[in-house]
This record gives sequence, C-alpha cells and structure tokens, in this order.
Amino acid sequence: MGFEGQIWRLERDRQLLGEILIDDADFPWLRGRFAPEPAFVEVEPWFVELLALVETEEHERFDEVYDRIARALTLVSPSGPVAEFLLHVEGDQAWFRWSDEPFEDFEDVAEIRP
Repeated sequence: MGFEGQIWRLERDRQLLGEILIDDADFPWLRGRFAPEPAFVEVEPWFVELLALVETEEHERFDEVYDRIARALTLVSPSGPVAEFLLHVEGDQAWFRWSDEPFEDFEDVAEIRP
C-alpha cells in the first residue's frame, strides 16, 4: 500500500491541530509537509522541547516529554486513529512512525530521524 499523497491529521480532543501530507515513505517512517491549524501553537512548544532533548540525548526526559504528547494528542490515519505513534514536527515538516497496536519497547522507536 502506498502512503504518498495520504493526509494524516493531528488532533487534540477532536480539534484539528494540523495535517500531514505524506510525500515520503521509508518504512517504518512516514514523512510529509505539516500544515498547522491555529490551535497548534498551544502544543508546538512540546515538539520544540522534544527535538531539543533528542539533540542533547537526554533520553530519560524524552520519555517524560513524549508521554505528554502521546496522552494528549491523537494521530489519525485516512482509516482512523492509530493506537500508538512517535511524531516529530519541525517547521513545516513532520515525520512519524505508527502502529495499530501499542509499541512493545518504546526505546526501539525513540530515534529522531527516519
């Protein structure tokens, strides 16, 4: 199944925060152009903090910060919400991996770039 051209949505309590137009699929990572909605400004600092932690390799804090994202936000594929995801947003770019089942070992998915 090709992912290119699909639109995935980022939501918070069913409010649209932004859409990701997939332009590259390198399993298990998908990458695309992120089009934020005005409400995204409320959670954008979370993603900025997350990227900063990855750059400094503060993995203990990474889990804490990412848990806030995972608990509060929903990633919605064209066929519906996914069970678990690891999403990075930087400017107008987003990259993520996802699963219909919870991740077994979060350390396996805590890398920053596909």
